Amino acid sequence: MTSSATTTPSASLHDDARRVLAAWDAPDAAQAKLRDAYLAHLGRFADGVWRSRREGHITASALIVDPTRGRVLLTLHPKVGLWLQTGGHCEAADATLADAALREAVEESGIRDLTLRHEPVCLDRHDVRCGGPDQWSVHYDVEYVAVAEPDATARISEESLDLRWFAYDALPEQTDDAVRTLVARAAVLLG
Repeated sequence: MTSSATTTPSASLHDDARRVLAAWDAPDAAQAKLRDAYLAHLGRFADGVWRSRREGHITASALIVDPTRGRVLLTLHPKVGLWLQTGGHCEAADATLADAALREAVEESGIRDLTLRHEPVCLDRHDVRCGGPDQWSVHYDVEYVAVAEPDATARISEESLDLRWFAYDALPEQTDDAVRTLVARAAVLLG
């Protein structure tokens, strides 16, 4: 028998993910198609927000932006060797996707005073090794923007090889198109 303490956070986060995605106004047809795939995933799997769903699961990330200086904070991911936004798996304490994205941003950047924009900016679906070298899964990433104060000091965490600020137009070569798209959308959104 499952206790209500175990089922309530799952139902709450699952419900929030469905609500957020259903209400999200996708910026283009490709993002709308991804949103529909995310919603279909959540419709099929009551545990679709949890890492234990090996076929795939929702993740939450946040691009940390300093709009005053026109820069973003990226982390050098140890498993994939790319500069990425902060983010990761949802946890039982996360009541909402926004909570998960903000928690990950604070944990990975060391910046406590972040202001999260409460609706997603982008979606990115990618295959990852999740749980072991031969265990592939799909991350259905919901990407937010977190605004940092201009004097914010970042602190590298044990989850990263490096952590640096980059100008919007001077991203490192070791990044991908998804990060470049996210940065471009954030720059337009925040001015």
